[in-house]
Amino acid sequence: MTKEPNDQVNSLISTVLTSNVSKKTQHRIPVNIQNISADSLSSRRIVLLDMNNRQQVNDLLQKIDSMIEQNGGGHYSNQMYEDALTFRREEEEQRQREEEQRKQQEEKKVQEEIERVRKETEERIRAEMKAQAESQNMASEPIELAALGRPLFPGMLYDCRKDSFIPGVTLWDKKSLREDLDSRLQLMTDLKFSSSDSLSSKASLLDVNASLKASFLGGLVEVGGSAKYLHNTKSSNQQSRVTMHYSETSKFEQLTMTQLGKITYPQVFDQKTATHVVTAVLYGAQAFMVFDRTFAEDESKEELEGELNIMVKKIPKLSIEGKGAVKMTGEDNKKAENITCIFHGDVHLEQNPTTYMEALEVYKKLPTLLKEKPQNAVPIKVWLYPLHLLDTKAAQLRREISACLISKTEDIMERLKKVERTCNDLSRRTELNVFSDIKTRLSSFQDSFSIYKMVLQKELARVLPAIRGGGMEEQSLEDTLKIHSSSPFNADLLNQWLDDAKSELYLLNNHRKSLNVINIEDSDGLNAILLDPNICVILCLTFTSLQYKDPYLSTLTEFLKSDKFKELHGGENPLSTKSDVRKWFKDPDVIAKMRENLSLFKRFSEANKNEKSIRFITSAIPDPSIPGSSIYLYENGKLTDTKFQPVSRPPAPVVKDVLMQSVSLKLQKSPTGETVKYRVEYMQVKADSGAEKQWLVKDTADEDFKLTGLKPGKQYLIRYRIVGKVGVSETSETLSPAPASTTYEQFGRSPRDFEAESTNEENTSRD
Repeated sequence: MTKEPNDQVNSLISTVLTSNVSKKTQHRIPVNIQNISADSLSSRRIVLLDMNNRQQVNDLLQKIDSMIEQNGGGHYSNQMYEDALTFRREEEEQRQREEEQRKQQEEKKVQEEIERVRKETEERIRAEMKAQAESQNMASEPIELAALGRPLFPGMLYDCRKDSFIPGVTLWDKKSLREDLDSRLQLMTDLKFSSSDSLSSKASLLDVNASLKASFLGGLVEVGGSAKYLHNTKSSNQQSRVTMHYSETSKFEQLTMTQLGKITYPQVFDQKTATHVVTAVLYGAQAFMVFDRTFAEDESKEELEGELNIMVKKIPKLSIEGKGAVKMTGEDNKKAENITCIFHGDVHLEQNPTTYMEALEVYKKLPTLLKEKPQNAVPIKVWLYPLHLLDTKAAQLRREISACLISKTEDIMERLKKVERTCNDLSRRTELNVFSDIKTRLSSFQDSFSIYKMVLQKELARVLPAIRGGGMEEQSLEDTLKIHSSSPFNADLLNQWLDDAKSELYLLNNHRKSLNVINIEDSDGLNAILLDPNICVILCLTFTSLQYKDPYLSTLTEFLKSDKFKELHGGENPLSTKSDVRKWFKDPDVIAKMRENLSLFKRFSEANKNEKSIRFITSAIPDPSIPGSSIYLYENGKLTDTKFQPVSRPPAPVVKDVLMQSVSLKLQKSPTGETVKYRVEYMQVKADSGAEKQWLVKDTADEDFKLTGLKPGKQYLIRYRIVGKVGVSETSETLSPAPASTTYEQFGRSPRDFEAESTNEENTSRD
């Protein structure tokens, strides 16, 4: 037997046995190696060889050498060597296959990513080409546009880039416009209802297209008449709204080809101030009556909205008799009293309606107002003709904003309006007049929000015309919206802050409701009470954590000063919009302590409500060392304790003994505060009229107290209070121990024994 093969075998076996071979590949170890390993290790009870244990390795090698020598050496060593080579070759082939599969998968992912980018690029190119084609077509086609109460008449110039008309400048003289004007009747009446307050719903009623809606969002369009309805938004989330829209058209006017062929003032084209000219106008009148009803937080919004919807839709069906009396049920009359009305119209009224009943009367008059004075009809819709089709030197509408981007812009502005409504609701809460710290923070929030909203609208007013005129790409508007979304003024962060403010106010308001008979005082009110010489003691449930620096408000202020805000384009917002500071009203330990203080204060105030020398109030005084709330004690105008613990209701008295004219009691100290003494209260129970109203009182400093002077055989009610440093606690549970005359047998004595004892008690009492 040669040494070299044996060494190779030994090395291979040692390697195989000491490796943590997985079950997945274990079956690939040659059978004879497995047998050797099993035979070798069974006697030693070793399952897996530890290469760090040299003794185990040596024992195994000796065992293998012995086995090879006993079996002639060559048979096992040669076969094992071949099997080992086969094993290694198969392992290498498996590794290569796995590596090839990995490369194929990576290549597949790369190809998929390339294909995805290619498709996206093709789609973007197609979309851009389509948008460009649409822009070119749009530039050559007339535009139908809502007038929105603006004086748009035939021949007037219009700039579609800014959605504004050009007064005082025309292509034709007044005589040409007057003589060659085609006019015809176009009568139509329509009535619609809407319960939505969104801009999309309002725009739909006024037939405002997406482009004009975007201009309105940017503040480019100054509306008038009935179109002022676009500005009428709900000021509160506690407000139900239904709108009735009445519209009527009367005539249609258009320019003839005579004007188009004879331009009186061609120099207008060189000015490039307008892109279109008004060639046709539809006249008529519109009226919006907006019906609102406010509701409390505990009322059903859905139910009230349903009732309001029914009441408004009844208006066209209601009949007016004789002198204007309206047929309505008593229930409907009651509902009508809670409904307000705002009128926006193109007709002149002596007085705008403000109530449901007034709106009903106005509605009945609407059909006759325009018929009686048709000259009062106003432009409802206009048609615009591109100027560059008359002269190539004229300014053009190069492109229009995509509907998707306009929708994003609208969504952002709508969400900001909702933030504004929530802020308005909070600012109306009466608690803010007392909790000035919260009022200050809310005011800071409103100021920053108003500034941001105004500047955002100005940015829209700058970007929209530039894109339409070809001076900017749509990406400019996209960048503006992106920086808004990444700014601290995005609606999610604004609403989160408002939700926290609501939680803080609701917590304080719940305390106020629990203490409804106790006044909330601001600093001036507290000082006035402290100066009152008739009030010796003041107990104040003090809110200590209302004054703090809000990091989010600081972030808003910093953002308004930043260059990113001034530019409103490109890049990410450099300011942090998140804060890891947990607000005091979100700390469960603080809330638990506040509940405890509230309970102690409320019960103690009820127990001492008739004590004229003690005044109970609530107020807000900052004290960072006592988060949440604390009970402040003022004595003779001075603050003596910022963590005062009033005495509270003691456990029931324990009856130790009952005699003919006395009861022995075990009294216990107050669970809270300092117990100065005990006040035992008792009264005799009358069989005919129950308990007497007047309780008799005895004070004692002893826990073991004997109540004497009772009438033999009479039933008594007994309770006690704790007298503290200030005031008294609530009474304990009232007991009614059985009179001594009913307990003779229980004590094993006769009535004479109790009478004698009673005499001794009286003598002792006299002594």
